[in-house]
Amino acid sequence: MTIRNTLRDHGQRYRPRMACLKKAEKVLLEMQDPKTGVRSQPQRLVITTIPHAITGEDIIAWLEDRFQLDAQEARSFGCMLVALGYIYPLQDHKRLVIRPDASLYRCQTPYFWPTQQWPVEDTDYAIYLAKRNIRKKGILELHEQEHYNRLHKWMNHKWDFIVMQAKEQYRAAKERKKPDRVVFDCQERAYWVVHRPPPGTVSAMDYGLDRLVDPNADEGKTPDFYERIMIFTQQAIMRPRVKSSVSVSALVKYCATYKSHDPFLAKCLPSNPWVTDDVTYWTLNMPNVEIPTKMRVERWTFSFKELLSDPRGRDDFRLFLKKEFSGENLAFWEGCEDLKWGQASTMREKAEQIYKTFLARGAPRWINIDGKTMEVTVKGLKHPHRYVLDPAQTHIYMLMKKDSYGRYQKSPVFKDTMKKAICPEEHQFSETQLGHNAKKRRPSLSPIILRQMEQEQRAKMAANVDITQVMSKLSKQGKEAPPAPRPHAKK
Repeated sequence: MTIRNTLRDHGQRYRPRMACLKKAEKVLLEMQDPKTGVRSQPQRLVITTIPHAITGEDIIAWLEDRFQLDAQEARSFGCMLVALGYIYPLQDHKRLVIRPDASLYRCQTPYFWPTQQWPVEDTDYAIYLAKRNIRKKGILELHEQEHYNRLHKWMNHKWDFIVMQAKEQYRAAKERKKPDRVVFDCQERAYWVVHRPPPGTVSAMDYGLDRLVDPNADEGKTPDFYERIMIFTQQAIMRPRVKSSVSVSALVKYCATYKSHDPFLAKCLPSNPWVTDDVTYWTLNMPNVEIPTKMRVERWTFSFKELLSDPRGRDDFRLFLKKEFSGENLAFWEGCEDLKWGQASTMREKAEQIYKTFLARGAPRWINIDGKTMEVTVKGLKHPHRYVLDPAQTHIYMLMKKDSYGRYQKSPVFKDTMKKAICPEEHQFSETQLGHNAKKRRPSLSPIILRQMEQEQRAKMAANVDITQVMSKLSKQGKEAPPAPRPHAKK
């Protein structure tokens, strides 16, 4: 075979399931162990002795003993190994199943294992069919003959090269010993039966929607089939399209906007910490720094998404919304994000809390959304999930983007932040200073340790309650309480 490393993009259908295949390889290696594996011995096939042949009943018995399975499960497991190409039959090549009898099988060489991820190219298949056509003198299987004719018509421009390769491989095979030649022919045939299965056979290498569920059932052209084609065609026609000139100009505009903010295309001010070991850049760009840099504030003007993705920009936007008495919009959006990306165990409680705070009648921070969105949201809250508040969140997001975001950019809050923003100057380090910075380099703490330290700090803050404030509150409550009535004296 002439195998190339250039992978063709066949999409999901040809993506190998590596986790499953790795486990199958481990089973096969245990099966080939000379001490604890399946007993193999030379077997006579017609007039040729095949080395290391094993029988189907021995494979099933070994699987039953190794994994404590019953006969049916062990046979299904063995059929899966054959379907994946790790074991191949020596007699009935068309059916990739394990028979519980004396049928002969062999373990496939690692060169043809699916985990090698060799691209299954049509050129290699054409060379294989041409070689079989030479050996069989024009007598091929029906499906192989159809593939041969189709490839001959499609690759007519390089068919001479394909025939030459086939003749060369056929000549090289004739120089081998007959047992080796028969074994290699069986290995190659098993590889192509797995990757180019006959019609009506389920291929274990199909991973997408094209995989057949029932190979014996013919796909009927029902009215539903044509209706789905019509719907798909209508959607394809109505799908909006953009001219290439418009898309290219948008891409150029995006690159020009973000060019000065790309650390690969522009300098990091004051210096690149990965080169100089100076952490000033990281300190100035911490998530909740008090005074941000000028470039960071400029990035907030690119889009509303950039503003919300920056914690410092969100704090600045929250301050503006409080002055406009609409801070509940941002609080609701943040609550939806916490519900979407938070823990699953607290999902129901968070959804109920958000509903009581922002959506219910008489809610303390009621938000203004249309009736249709409210109806969809309330209906979904009966069975809450992570994305149950997406319609309401999208409505509030678009409201802030179209209304509040534009006013924020013109507000004194943003202008004051831009005025106070820092514009750091570039640091120039000599070779001596760079060496000194490298000596002071220390590994950063693990995120787990940082999270533990943060939890301990919160626990300390909760424990260190000022006792004087507590006593003053209690004394105020005692003064405000009416005096208790005195009991009447007995006469």
